[in-house]
Amino acid sequence: MAVLICKNIETEGPGTIQDFLEREKIQYNILELARGEVITNTERYDTLVIMGGPMSVNEDVDYPYIMKEQELVRAFVSRNKQILGICLGAQIMAKALGARVYVGARQEVGWHGIDLTSEALRDRHMMQLALHPRVRDIWKKFKVFHWHGETFDIPSGAVRLACSDLYFNQAFRYGTNAYAFQFHIEVKKEMILEWLKDEPDFQQIERETETFFEEYRGRAENFYKIFFS
Repeated sequence: MAVLICKNIETEGPGTIQDFLEREKIQYNILELARGEVITNTERYDTLVIMGGPMSVNEDVDYPYIMKEQELVRAFVSRNKQILGICLGAQIMAKALGARVYVGARQEVGWHGIDLTSEALRDRHMMQLALHPRVRDIWKKFKVFHWHGETFDIPSGAVRLACSDLYFNQAFRYGTNAYAFQFHIEVKKEMILEWLKDEPDFQQIERETETFFEEYRGRAENFYKIFFS
């Protein structure tokens, strides 16, 4: 397996995804789009991962590489290759697949619960995310880390996998190999604290990070083991 990781901004890297790939000795390449890096040959990659960023998917005039990422999504889908989109990456997937991306009612920042749909509980990848890393039972609702103010409609032909109190569409699967997560599955503890250090409720986020992070990282590891297998 070889994985292509697209970064939209320097500060939002692959985090625990990169840790997992290195530990499992899976080949990967990080494409630094904000630095102007481009890729012309994607044939050798089995999996595409698109990271987050503070920009909007609708700002493709200011960030023309977003259009390139949409092209990558359609190319990987057409070849039935794996895709994982995170936050902005999920929105890029949605738009590439014909759905609308737009500003939500208000920002969703910090640790908030998601509810898995009945379709998610029949999905072998999502079941691994639902699996508690210590207790080993399946949770339909659990805390994930959010940092976004936009949302998306579910593309035609896709399956909605999760919702939250603020955002009805938190995740979807397109076909059998493409997963889009509005929440940040990839975060490391230090990433959260750096990103949100200037938020007015930082102390609460810091306390909640201490409470929820290890379980969340375990859920992410469960997912990575099957997705990158």
